[in-house]
Amino acid sequence: MKIGDKLLKQISKKFPPSETVSFRFGRYDVVLKTNEEGLADLLFIGEMTEAGQIRGDRFHRRLVKDPEGRLVKDHWDYKGKV
Repeated sequence: MKIGDKLLKQISKKFPPSETVSFRFGRYDVVLKTNEEGLADLLFIGEMTEAGQIRGDRFHRRLVKDPEGRLVKDHWDYKGKV
C-alpha cells in the first residue's frame, strides 16, 4: 500500500506533541503517533477492531535534519501488515 497525496497532505501538518491521534479518512481508520515536535512519526491505517486496534498497514516516518536543525529528508517507509 502507498500513502496517497490527500492523506500525506493531512498528516504533514503539526499535531499535539507526543500524542496518539485517531481520525477517519474515507473508508479507513487512521491512528498516528507524534514525536516531541508534534510531527507524525508512526502511522497505522486500516480498519479498527472493537478492541481499538488497527488491522491494516503500518508506516514509519524517517526525518533527517542537518546540524542546524533544517529538514533534509522526509520519507515514509512501509513496515508491513498489522
